[in-house]
Amino acid sequence: MKISVKNNKTKRIFGKQIVPWLLICPLIIVLYLAVWRPTVIGAFWSFFKMNAYNPGRFVGLENYKLVISNSQFFLILCNTMMYVFWSLVIGFIPPLAIAIMINEMVHLKSQMRVVMYLPAVIPGIAAMLIWARMYDPSSSGLLNMLLARFGIDAFGWLDNPKFTIIGIVLYMTWSGFAGTMLLYYATVQGISSELYEAALIDGAGPLRRCWHVTLPQMSGILLLNLVRQIIGVFQVMEQPLAMTDGGPNGASASLSYQLYLYGFKSSGQRTGQAMALGVIIFLILLVLTCFYFWLNRKVENNF
Repeated sequence: MKISVKNNKTKRIFGKQIVPWLLICPLIIVLYLAVWRPTVIGAFWSFFKMNAYNPGRFVGLENYKLVISNSQFFLILCNTMMYVFWSLVIGFIPPLAIAIMINEMVHLKSQMRVVMYLPAVIPGIAAMLIWARMYDPSSSGLLNMLLARFGIDAFGWLDNPKFTIIGIVLYMTWSGFAGTMLLYYATVQGISSELYEAALIDGAGPLRRCWHVTLPQMSGILLLNLVRQIIGVFQVMEQPLAMTDGGPNGASASLSYQLYLYGFKSSGQRTGQAMALGVIIFLILLVLTCFYFWLNRKVENNF
């Protein structure tokens, strides 16, 4: 009798779990084919002399030495860090500020949310080309046309090594803040109204309510998005590829862009270095991801 009860219990548990497993199997297969398998194979092949995408003789860490000894490696690493730095300076506060402003509005909240979300529905490459046209260094560029209105000479926006990363980050902020803004807005909407009422009774104005009520209640999501933004921007590749092609003179090249050059613009001669650089980027992001999960657990425990 006990064996029969155990068998029935096992069947019920298996019956409840089989459907979720069947539903998740296609995702697991896609992840295996598109992410896990290429990652493992790439890490393994990084120790071989590659003939295009065919592994040759074992060379150990030679590919890694070639990547790191490249005179451009540390410059490109610094460029990548500058992308992260300017994305935090320029792109971290605007979504939060706009979300709080919309929350404080009395009228036209829905319309403002729609208007602010419009950049997210424009195809990425099309938006990059539009912004590249705005940055056109000739007098026909939109920004230079505005400068001409004030009698200022045309400026080589993306042709200036000191501005090119800032210019790309401005586009990235414009195109990416919509989803983050809505996330912040939803978080602000979830803050208890009793806290705001208590602040109003104490005579707190909009700025004091924001500082003493809104920001403390949003500290968890702000920290998580900070780490997520660092991880996301560290992988920047499409923007410098489409807008500047890594120029001028490599001033806007990133690690992912360099990986692209190794893998697809070297006629198969530097495929091994592409694999090695991919592993280096993976290890850096792995550290950041572990920190993200640790921070996420701390935030969840605090709430």
